[in-house]
Parts: sequence; structure tokens; C-alpha cells
Amino acid sequence: MDELRHPLVVTPPSRGTMDSPAPVIAGDISSNLRAPSESVANATARFEQQGAGVDSKAFRGRSKSLASGGFGALPPRLPVDYHFGPADNYGQPPSIGTNVPYKARSWEPTLEKAIKAIVSIKASHVRSFDTETSGGYTATGFVVDAERGIILTNRHVVSPAPIVAQAVLTNYEEVDLKPVYRDPVHDFGFMKFDPSKIKFMEIQEIELRPERAKVGLDIRVVGNDAGEKLSILAGTLARLDRRAPEYGIGEYNDFNTFYLQAASGTSGGSSGSPVLDIDGHAVALNAGGASRASSSYYLPLDRIKRALGYIQKEIQVPRGTLQTEFEYLPYNEVRRLGLKAHIEEKVRTKFPDETGMLVVRSLLPKGPADGVLVPGDIIIGCNGQMVPHFIALFSVIDDSVDKEISLTISRGKKVQDVQVKVQDLHAITPNRFVEIGGGVVHDLSYQLAKSYSQPVGGVYVATSGHMLASASAWRKSIIVSVNNIPTPNLDEFIKAMQTLPDGARVPIRFYSLHKAYKDKVMIMHVDRHWHKFRVAVRNDFDGLWEYTEMPPPPPTPPYKPSTASLPPLDSSMALAQTLLPSFVAIDFYLPYLVDGMKATQFYGTGFIVSTNPPLIVCDRDTIPISLGDIMITFANSIIIPGKLLFLHPFYNFVILTYDPALIGETPVRAVEFSDKELSQGDDVHFTGMGSDHGVNTKKTTVNGISNIGTRECSPPRWRAMNVEGIKIDDSLNSQGGLLTDEDGKVQALWVSYSSQNEKGKDISFMSGLPTSLVKPAIDHFLNGDKVVFKGLDVEFWTMRIAAARTLGLTDEWVKKVEQSGSTRHTLLYVLSILDERSPSAKALNVGDVVLTVNGHLVTRMSDLMCVHDSEKDSVEMVVLRNGQEVQVTVPTSEFSDYETTRVVGWQGALIQRPYKAVLEQVRNVPEGVYVSCTLYGSPASNVLRPGVWIVEVNGKQVRNLDSFLDVVHQHEQEMMHRRRPSYIPPVQRSAEEQAKLQTFSDADALRADDTDDDDDNNDEGYVRIKTVSRNETVRVAALKLDVHYWDTWQLVRDDSRVCGWLCEQA
Repeated sequence: MDELRHPLVVTPPSRGTMDSPAPVIAGDISSNLRAPSESVANATARFEQQGAGVDSKAFRGRSKSLASGGFGALPPRLPVDYHFGPADNYGQPPSIGTNVPYKARSWEPTLEKAIKAIVSIKASHVRSFDTETSGGYTATGFVVDAERGIILTNRHVVSPAPIVAQAVLTNYEEVDLKPVYRDPVHDFGFMKFDPSKIKFMEIQEIELRPERAKVGLDIRVVGNDAGEKLSILAGTLARLDRRAPEYGIGEYNDFNTFYLQAASGTSGGSSGSPVLDIDGHAVALNAGGASRASSSYYLPLDRIKRALGYIQKEIQVPRGTLQTEFEYLPYNEVRRLGLKAHIEEKVRTKFPDETGMLVVRSLLPKGPADGVLVPGDIIIGCNGQMVPHFIALFSVIDDSVDKEISLTISRGKKVQDVQVKVQDLHAITPNRFVEIGGGVVHDLSYQLAKSYSQPVGGVYVATSGHMLASASAWRKSIIVSVNNIPTPNLDEFIKAMQTLPDGARVPIRFYSLHKAYKDKVMIMHVDRHWHKFRVAVRNDFDGLWEYTEMPPPPPTPPYKPSTASLPPLDSSMALAQTLLPSFVAIDFYLPYLVDGMKATQFYGTGFIVSTNPPLIVCDRDTIPISLGDIMITFANSIIIPGKLLFLHPFYNFVILTYDPALIGETPVRAVEFSDKELSQGDDVHFTGMGSDHGVNTKKTTVNGISNIGTRECSPPRWRAMNVEGIKIDDSLNSQGGLLTDEDGKVQALWVSYSSQNEKGKDISFMSGLPTSLVKPAIDHFLNGDKVVFKGLDVEFWTMRIAAARTLGLTDEWVKKVEQSGSTRHTLLYVLSILDERSPSAKALNVGDVVLTVNGHLVTRMSDLMCVHDSEKDSVEMVVLRNGQEVQVTVPTSEFSDYETTRVVGWQGALIQRPYKAVLEQVRNVPEGVYVSCTLYGSPASNVLRPGVWIVEVNGKQVRNLDSFLDVVHQHEQEMMHRRRPSYIPPVQRSAEEQAKLQTFSDADALRADDTDDDDDNNDEGYVRIKTVSRNETVRVAALKLDVHYWDTWQLVRDDSRVCGWLCEQA
């Protein structure tokens, strides 16, 4: 339930001089608490899920849009809980006198019984679908058939999307729910539970009595209001003919029905609550409310009661449609549309309680009524019977599916009969979807088609995922064609995707629903290696969506060799013309958010540093982690996949390779490195790649060389440290470039650095990376050596001599620094330890001032190259610690060339070994596995927070990914092989057994278990997880397993594949 409210305050009709004699009891007091809305969160790219600019703050209850105003209320009628004269049908005693109401009965016994039929619903959309997005929410429902276990709630609670739901009873028993029906249009649906699973309470049911709804009726709305388990709100029915509230374009909206209105002030979580009269009957279903007034909107029960009859017989509920929205207008407005006086007289005479007539408000193109009805048509009759309101009209339509009906209409001043065929409403309500590339697509629903006035049909993007996001085909897009193959429906889309090999780049034509007049054509990167391609079909018998795996992609190679040429440049840009064959453009796409990533698409510039073997260098702001697809563009013409070879753990560069056969005779040239180190004041030539992929060049000057400073990020991610950057005067705006001498020899790479500011916002800046830091790693690959990188798990920073003197630096060391010939009189000190478990942490302390390394004086970051380039197992250091000179042997650590090499997906959580950036933000590293991300709508998203360690599962310790998988699989096996419990719940016992077991002592309840072989399993499918956060907060949470929608899989390194990874079942 999103925030929804209506700014219009409606005053209930007068009740004359009558004062309500009802006393104020505890249950009558409305709470003024307002909790956050219960609607789903959205991530996978939040901007996909934004509405069409509606101010959501103005609303409360179901959704986000302004509810339209209504029209005059019916004349007031006496409420049923006041009694006059002799005893009536409800068995009340006679009142004293004829005009004085008898004292109202107490609500206490009514509510006491009703509460046992009302349940709190907690549910999750496990996939985005139609108008809904994945995520968790809470609501209310009530039992309408205790024997069959049928619960009534709202349609937006049952949801068209695949959901997992549980009901919590008033005695806090929990039972699984399965959705069995959601109405395609009206805001109601049914769920089922197994009544035999209820152990400690007799279930009650609430009878549906739509005919008891009268203006002035005192009501109680009982349910899970504003997140409270149980709340009782009082109100009075004020209107029975309100137009259905409108929740916004692109949201679920009810129509073609009246709503009831009362002043009861319900809020988020109360969706699906029963609206009760004093006899305990449901007279309406709570659906939404206005946020700027204490008005709530209730759905009448007439069509709900009809549907329940079919559900009880396990028959599909017949629902017909003309793809037309009707509205009920008062007589004065209908007259303006051409209603003749003699027809109005006949309608008023036959239906004296009615205040208006039905009029066509809108209809969809290509629908059954398109070309037959037009907006403004006044509906007089259907199949020879006068139809004064929605219920009368749709009673005929719903019973005439796939049949032709006759409508008598008044168009202008002409009365005429038209024939129109009724369409099956379920046929245009999707019940299947396709998962591909991490996204979800399905046929466009009637709900969304009506919202945007589009024909029903077309392939709708419910969530883009990895593959569709590569073409910017975001949520609420309609796919027109893929690889120039038209996709008018889901079946054609499936066929088109089955023709495409993994890794292919193909055109996709689509449009956004809110700009349906504007087609877009983009290039899509086909993904069949990170995510599954499967079709899910809804099964209303068990409430699950059953998956069918699609066949593997065709084996044809997606890339063919091509040749391109470079454009000639102006003669004044001779240096740029020389360097141009060394430039490439790089795009990087992440399938999953691991290693602290918050974005999924990156781009930048790369530089060819060798053609045999083919090697490319780019910065770590372009390729931040090893998990993803790399696409390299040569000469702005040829795009081929790249393969990652090496991620530098400290310096801001990565090394890639590619298949040279795929670029044919395209001119490529390896850059030539200069041996000269740049210094402040040197003249250099800057050549860079602009955002338009054009090359620009200029001569400039080095204005400084200083430390690169980056902050710890949240979530933790890789950052550059222990390195100096080159600053130049007036650098051109570019994605990256080269600093060279006049002959084109490269002295530094112009690269992008990523960090965060003090407010936690992501920032990036450009700086020069000296080639002397890059060349040693490249030489390893040129020589065919295995890259073994050793270094210290320590972050250094520079300190002025004055500060070092304060810490106890002697004059002798000051003279050594002054006589060293260094351009900077500074020293390094230990700013932080990056891994408290590393050997470096045992040898060095924060605050140590470094004097020498391996006998060499250290005055700047570049002097540490001897540590990083060395393959020795330790370095000798002289440090100033607590005013004393100390000689220490510091062991080096070996760093991985890929960092993360394995990721496990379990219950919607992405779990990995804690990576380096995490360890620098923890003092005592927990032993366990690290939760890097949780996916919306998953069991993990409700329980686990990204950034915690799982250290125990069901009391069993977790040390690494293997032990974690062993523990969870062992639990799954135990769940499958559990014995039928010998415990018999109270509601299933005989009277003799019940009497016998009620006599027990405290000692019986407190007796310790004497065996581990116990079949009394009361965990309801939950598993206990113990977590530890970075600040050492320990929590134990219970996670309900769902192996149907959230199976266990893993990504492992596989160098035989271009992407370097293999996705497999774990």
C-alpha cells in the first residue's frame, strides 16, 4: 500500500436530530499513528519504477495518484443498528416510545468473534510483473470459508505477480498462503490455506452481506493498520456511489464499479480488512483512503460474493470485457450529452433510487467495442433489459463471455441498438512471463494498456535486468522487434531470442509507454551465460508459477572478423594521428552487484600496449571488478569481446586481452613508453578521447605531482592508494588519454579515479598515472611469466618534517632527508592497516613513521615501488615508533590477480569471501561468509542486510563458502526427509485426550530433552541465521526457505570462457 489520499473532505449526510447513543469503548478509538507505506521497494535501477510525475505525498493507502471527485450521495437511510418500535428482524427488544432510538448494542461480542477470522498477511513479490515491482509488503485478509481455508483480501495484495505469502492469525500462528484468484479489474482476490495446519485455535469465518451497506451505517474496520498487528477503526458509511479511486498512471486502478466511502482514516497495511456491521457481517472490503482527509474507500461485495461461489466449486470465475470504461454520471450531466426527457422519465420511474446513468468514458483501440461505441454514449439497456448501474450491466457481460450482446445506447439525441462481442477478460490478463538476461518480460496487460490508452498486446518489460539494460530498455517499455524480427507477442519474442547466440550484439526496437509515439533502436548484448532463459506459467491450483527451461542458444559464433580504417585528421594533429591506432573504447557490464558495486554499466578509454601478445591497459574506473562482460571498440567501428587478465590491487589499472583475428587488418599500434620520469614544470603533450569518441590534443605543462587521496567507500569497494598522480594545466574534458613527449612516447596514462566525498556521494577525478608503475606488470605478460604481486596490507600517507620532529625525529634523520636530493622533504607514515589478520598488521602499527625500506631512505610514495615490484617474502624497515627508532622485518602478502573468484547465490543473497576493501573497515574480522547484496523480493532481502557476515546457520558454524553450502544443503535434505510428527495439536484431539493433557505441571514443561531424535518440528520451514556486522553487532534472524523461486547457484572462475566465469548449480 503506497501513500494514497484524497484532498477533498466529504461531509457525511445528516442524520437529523438523532444523536448516536453508542458509548465510546476501547475499540472505537481510532489511532492517529501513521506508518510508512507497505509498498514494495525498487532497486534494480530505481528510476525504472518512477511514476508519471504524480505527487505521492498527497496520498495514503493503496497507491500514488489523486482520486477523482464524485457526485451526489444517495438520500440518507437509517443505519441497521438503531431500532424503533417493536422488535425487528435482528431480535432487538422494543424501545420505550416510538421516536426514541433504543440504546445501541455493544460491539464487544461482535469484534471478539470477528477477530478470530482476520489475519495479517506478509508477502513478497518474488518477481516484478505487470503493475507490481518485486519486494515485500504487509496487508490484511479475512476468512470467508473456514472449511476450505479461503481468505478474501484485495487484488493488489493477492497481486498478478508471483508472490510468496504467509498469514499470521490473531493467536500468532503462521500458515502458508497460496493465491488462487485475483480479479483482472476489481480490487479483490482470494488466497487459500490448509486449515489442518492450524493447531491452537478454532477458525471463524465472516459472512459476506453486501445488501446491508446503507448510508449512515456504523462500521468497524478491523485489520493490520499502519503496520500494527491489529487495529480497530470506527467509521460511518457516508456514500455508496463514489467513483473508484484513481491511483495513478501505470499503477493498478479499479474501474467500472462504485465504491463506498466513510470517515475511518485507514492507512498502509489495512488493505483487505473487512468492513463490519454490528452483527459481525462484512458489508464491504477496505481498499484505499485519502491522505488529506479521514476518508476511506471500500469495495462493494456484490461481485465478490459471485466470485466466491465459483472459487468454492474450484471453477474459473467467468469475467467478460468490452475493453471499455463506463462512468456513472448524474442526470444533469447526462442531459447535456443528449438524453431525451421521455427516456429520463422512464429510467427515474423504474429506478427511483438512482441518481444518474452509465456513460462510455473511454475505450481501447483494437478492442471489441472499438468502432462500435464512442465516448459519451449513454447506456440505456443491455439484451432488452434496462441497466441503471454497473452491477446490472456487468452481470450480463460476465455471463456472456465469447457471446454477442445487444446494447441500447443514446448517441447525441439518437437512440440505437449496437451489437458487440464480449471478450474473455482473463485472456488479456497475462498469466506467464519470460525470464531472460536477469530481466522479466510478458504480454502487456489490460490494466497497463488502459492506463496508457494503448491496444492490448505487445511484449512488456517488467524489469530490464542485465541484458535489456545494455540497450536501455527499461521497465515499462514495449519491445517491437529483436534483431529485426517483429515481436507482437510473447511467443514471437521467445522464438526471436532462441535464434540468437550467446554474446551476440543485435538491434532492438522498443518504445516507452509514457512516450508511445517515439520508437527507439538500440544495440542489445545477448546474455545466455550469466542468467537463465526460462518461461514461467501460473498454476492457480497450487499458487506457484511453474518454470520451463528454454533450450541452449545456437552454437554459431557471434562474431565474424572485420576490418576498419581510421579517419584522417587535420595536419595540425599529426601527433594524435600517430597515437590514434593505440586508442580503444571499452564498455563493461556487470550482471550482479558484488564487490561493493552500486552501478552496472561502466565505460572508458583503453590503450593498446602490445599487439603480440595483444594487451590493453585501462583504468579501474572503467573495469572495477573481474565479474562482467567487456566489450572493446576499435576504430569506432568494430566491437569485440575482451578478456580480463589482471586487476592491480593498488594502482589504478587493469590489463586485458582480445582475439586479434576478429579485427582483421584494422590498423592497431602499441604505444611506446618513455624512460623519462615526469617532473613538475615539464612540458607534455596531452592526447585524449572525448565523450563523442573524437580525439583532441594540446600541449600543456605538469603543474604538480602529489598523492592520490581516496576515501573509504560505503559499501566498501576498491580504491587507489599508495600512489602519486600527475596534475597538468588545463586538461581537456576527456574519458582518458595519454601524456607523451613530442615524439609520441608515453610518459603517463591519463586515467579516472573513483571515490566518495564526505557525504557518501560517488565522485571521480582525472589524474596522470606514471608509466613506470605500469611497465613492470606488462613486462610479466610479455615475458610469459605468471604475475605474482606481493605488497603490504598498509595504507601510507606523507608527513611534514615539522610533524615528524614532534613525534621524536632526530636532527640526524632530518639532515639525511635534506641531503637526499629528494624534491620533497617529507616522510611516509602508516595511515591505516588494511587487513588486521595480515602479517603486515603484526609488524607495523598505525602512526609508525617510515625512515628506510631495505636500506633506502623513503620520502615519497614512488619510493615504495621497490616493495610492490619485489617478489621477496619480506622487507626490512626502520620506523619511528613512540619516539624510538625500531628496525622491523615486515612480511609481504600475496595479492590475487582477480580478487573475487567465486560468488554463491542463495535465497536471493549474493554471498562471497570478504574482499580486500571490506577488511580495511573491520577491526576484528568475523569468521564466516560475506553478504554482498540481496535481491528484491527474495527471502534474504527480508532478513539479511548487505554488509554482514553469516557465521552460523541453525547453530552450525560457517567458515567459508564450502562449509556454508554444506550446512544449507544438509538442512534442505533434512526438510525433505522429515518424519510425520507424532505431536497432535489441540484442535485435532478428542475431548478425553484434551482433558488428559491439560493436567501438567511446570516440571513437565521445563523437562530437558533426552534425545536428539525428535520429530516435533515446529520451525515452519524457517532456518536460523547468525550474522555479525562490521561494527561487531550480532543478530540472529529466521529466514523462510523458498527453493522454488530462489535456488542455489554459484559463479566460479573459468579461464576457458571469454567472460572468465561459469554459472552453475551449487
